[in-house]
Amino acid sequence: MGDRFTPSGGTDPQPDLEDGAVLRVVVADDSYLVREALGHLLDTDPRVELVATCKDGRELARIVAAELPDVVVTDIRMPPSGDDEGVAFARRLRETHPAIGVVVVSQYADARYCLELLEAGSDRRAYLVKDRLRDREHLISTVYAVAAGGSVVDAKVVEALITARTESEHSPLSELTPRELEILSHMAQGESNQAIAGKLFLSKRAVEKHINAIFMKLGLAHAQDVSRRVKAALIYLAGPSGTGVVSV
Repeated sequence: MGDRFTPSGGTDPQPDLEDGAVLRVVVADDSYLVREALGHLLDTDPRVELVATCKDGRELARIVAAELPDVVVTDIRMPPSGDDEGVAFARRLRETHPAIGVVVVSQYADARYCLELLEAGSDRRAYLVKDRLRDREHLISTVYAVAAGGSVVDAKVVEALITARTESEHSPLSELTPRELEILSHMAQGESNQAIAGKLFLSKRAVEKHINAIFMKLGLAHAQDVSRRVKAALIYLAGPSGTGVVSV
């Protein structure tokens, strides 16, 4: 799925996996109730094999090394650090086991965590808000999407960060023209170049030229290890402060 940025919600992406494929999943959360709830949602679905549940980062690292699951569903904050343990673990997996997908779940719509999660690449990574996880199909679809190489950011996070975004003369966004900002806002909502062209009555080639200019102005023109489209969208959503903290 490359540079595709897909806010989840509505119609979720359908990954290209073999029919009947069963995914092996590990769940990690320091809350017993959340572990049990997530484990139940996953284990009662015939498309998923729940390999194990973990209460902290150390246990998660040990079980993943032993079991090599297809996907890890992890809280963003767990012992031993109590800070961004889930994001830090996803970053380590990028080096040690790049084929393992990671779905980070959090009660926070925080752009910093999104940027950290996706800074080394968007493939096989997802960021979801916990209060949306009661929908099993939503969770299962996200698990399958990251297993297939996709990237999913919860639509609720996207909406909250767009609302929180403010203008600033110190923001790299200030370098963009009004048309470039308009196109970037559509990119941040997960729209394809063709869809943007249709909505703005532009040719697809014109949209591509604007997007290349956006990448250049945001310092992403020569980025090799990150998804430029995803990171550009998250720079837009985070706003100039780079915090984007919103209670949801």
